[in-house]
Amino acid sequence: MSATSSPIKAAAIQMASGTNVNANLLTIEKLLEEAARQDATLAVLPENFAYLGASGRDMLPYREVQGDGPLQHFLSKIASRLGIWIVGGTIPLEGEDAGRWCAASLVFDAEGREVARYDKQHLFDVTLPDSDEHYSESDAIEPGDEVVVVDSPIGRLGLAVCYDLRFPETFRAMIDHGAEVFALPAAFTAVTGCAHWEVLVRARAIENLAWVIAGAQGGFHVGGRETWGHSMVVDPWGSVLACRERGNGIAIATIDPAFQRATRRSFPCLDHRRQ
Repeated sequence: MSATSSPIKAAAIQMASGTNVNANLLTIEKLLEEAARQDATLAVLPENFAYLGASGRDMLPYREVQGDGPLQHFLSKIASRLGIWIVGGTIPLEGEDAGRWCAASLVFDAEGREVARYDKQHLFDVTLPDSDEHYSESDAIEPGDEVVVVDSPIGRLGLAVCYDLRFPETFRAMIDHGAEVFALPAAFTAVTGCAHWEVLVRARAIENLAWVIAGAQGGFHVGGRETWGHSMVVDPWGSVLACRERGNGIAIATIDPAFQRATRRSFPCLDHRRQ
């Protein structure tokens, strides 16, 4: 059941993070302040919002202990100051492997309390077609293994990160836990984003009759990497309600639980599942 029956605003935050943590946090703070000024109740940050280097191992010095560390304190304090829920993109947290880190998406409520943690499950170990770009996230990241759905002011919120988007079974598992809205921090490459980003985001919304709030990296980064951007909010019918194509900014739209309930009632494909 939704936590609210009234329309409420949510924002997808977009930026092009670099290797200067303080500069990145200043940018995020300004964008969250703008989201709050536009009456957003919840905001979704991009993947690796605080630091995006040339390789995953560059993140190791910024790894934090669960519940303590400057990035967690930053998210908690700004959520409390602005009175806004924050899905904190991803930050590096310690796991079981001393040589790797967990790409953790933490949710903070409007009082600054951490209410959920999701560790990215699917790791981007690929070579892009017709390109010399190669990625091996598993060299630096320890994958998670749990589906996470949490109550929020905009409804039951399911958490996923970037490459998870390509695995519809993960989203169906969240539906089985009552998910009504998906939060998706991401850093899609320019190549894969151009080809697949909007198609996949809209597909996950359509097949689950769920909202998707996708906050993405969008721009150029250290090492020549380019991310696609196009942060967006998509409704349960697959309509893109707001999109920030390039550069720092926000995409903000109204989440209307009544529309979702009516859509799921009149088009009950989730009830028609046979497996």
